[in-house]
Amino acid sequence: MEIEDQATGLRKLHQYSNHTKIITVTGGKGGVGKTNVTINTAVALAKLGLKVLVIDTDLGLANVDVMLGLRANKNLSHVIAGICDIEQTIVKGPQGIEVIAATSGTRAMVSLSASQEQLLMRAIGTIEARYDVVLIDTAAGISDMVMRFSRAAHEVFVVVCDEPSSITDAYALIKVMTREHRVHRFKIIPNMVKNAKEGMELFHKLNTVAQKFLNIELQLLSIIPFDDTLRVCIKKQKLVVESYPLASSAIAYRGLANKVQSMERPNNQGKDLGFFAEKMLVNTANLREVKSE
Repeated sequence: MEIEDQATGLRKLHQYSNHTKIITVTGGKGGVGKTNVTINTAVALAKLGLKVLVIDTDLGLANVDVMLGLRANKNLSHVIAGICDIEQTIVKGPQGIEVIAATSGTRAMVSLSASQEQLLMRAIGTIEARYDVVLIDTAAGISDMVMRFSRAAHEVFVVVCDEPSSITDAYALIKVMTREHRVHRFKIIPNMVKNAKEGMELFHKLNTVAQKFLNIELQLLSIIPFDDTLRVCIKKQKLVVESYPLASSAIAYRGLANKVQSMERPNNQGKDLGFFAEKMLVNTANLREVKSE
């Protein structure tokens, strides 16, 4: 009965969250600048007047709050442990963005049980409808948590650098999502490149392989160049879109935010975190019924 009540509540929530864009920002390997892309884009979106939530779901090596210079007294580990509800984890960031932090250096958080994942998805599902954009900064790689959030999102942004390992791992990530999780929409962000030409070449390398072996067409979303201001901002826990608005990277982030703002939300039923959690709950209930017969 409890599962049915939760599922009914999530179904009602889904009816009122149609305006929210849920975007997963991910990458095949660490060090590609995924979190930097997430938080700079979030602040650029806030400057456009959108209400934005950033969720750090890298449950083992979280750093969104650190990079923003925020202090989060509660995080997702406390929600999963039942110590607090998700409302108590929200902290205000630059330009009014709201942030939910994860935890770092906790081995138990790296591999959650199915019930813990359901709890987390349900919790996020209860607040998503109040935002225009929810940006989910995932862990790198192909963990179950990355896959589940990518399946639940409307868009999957894949951040990639011009390094052989980054390209190979990004392709592996896309391959697993496509073949095993039925995710077929990917927007590619070449990051920390020298110039637009290098970014285009990087995209074409990845897209050519995806077309040949996966039979899918990737989309180039935005090219983020590397400049010295980025290094300075990371050290100072500042954002380039705020501290150096005329830097080439800041201009690129604002362009990315404009694209996100004008992006139509795909009309795919079940692409809300709350509704996705509902399906997980219903599947669990059905499994229990089968076992009890």
